[in-house]
Amino acid sequence: MGRGLRDEVRLRYAAAARAVGGSSCCGGVTEAHYSAAERGEVPREAGLASLGCGNPVALAGLVPGEVVLDLGSGGGLDALLSARRVSPGGMVYGLDMTSEMLELARRNAAEAGAENVEFLKGEIEDVPLPDASVDVVMSNCVINLSTDKARVFAETFRVLRPGGRLAVYDVVFPDGSPPLPAGLRHDPGLWAGCVAGALEAGEYRRLLAAAGFEGVSVEITHRFAGRGDCCGASELPPVASAFIRARKPAGGRDGA
Repeated sequence: MGRGLRDEVRLRYAAAARAVGGSSCCGGVTEAHYSAAERGEVPREAGLASLGCGNPVALAGLVPGEVVLDLGSGGGLDALLSARRVSPGGMVYGLDMTSEMLELARRNAAEAGAENVEFLKGEIEDVPLPDASVDVVMSNCVINLSTDKARVFAETFRVLRPGGRLAVYDVVFPDGSPPLPAGLRHDPGLWAGCVAGALEAGEYRRLLAAAGFEGVSVEITHRFAGRGDCCGASELPPVASAFIRARKPAGGRDGA
């Protein structure tokens, strides 16, 4: 990730952690994506800090004994829900670059009594886990924030075991969208707001396939109502939330 854009993202998410909430293009919508029962499984602060654009846990098909990595785990909402679903015998790692979010997530884990979750500090372009150590990689409105998505997908492929799967919610531009105006592509506020770094759906599929994944799909689940419906920038092309699935070949090499 470019240093200036990374710093902008870090500042935005640190502020959200301190406020136990905050707002972004994807923020403040936890109730729309998680049932009351799901929200009741985790400390309230985990939900309030969520800046996601969907519910990857509901679609990941987690089973007991699996090892899960949550890229950009924030306040721990998806990691803590996952920890319950892979128990007994499973483990969840949450990775985040923001100290304030890590502190909040660890506090939420302690409150929830979750013993099979560990929150790690690091960047999603350089995952601090061994090759072929994870069954499922999930993420929620985070990959768009990276300026080196090919590296993110290579790292995801590396840490997944053969046959492992990707279950990601992210913001995308639907296929055929007009290009983002050049003046907005590197706007720090729009980048931290999970818009300027969004990929076109077809480019998402292409990059995942290039990283070695198979069975790639990008399913649009919500289209924002209008060009000014996301972050208030009327010149933006329409954007959407999408659930992205992919799998590492069962006979594939362990590393990327």
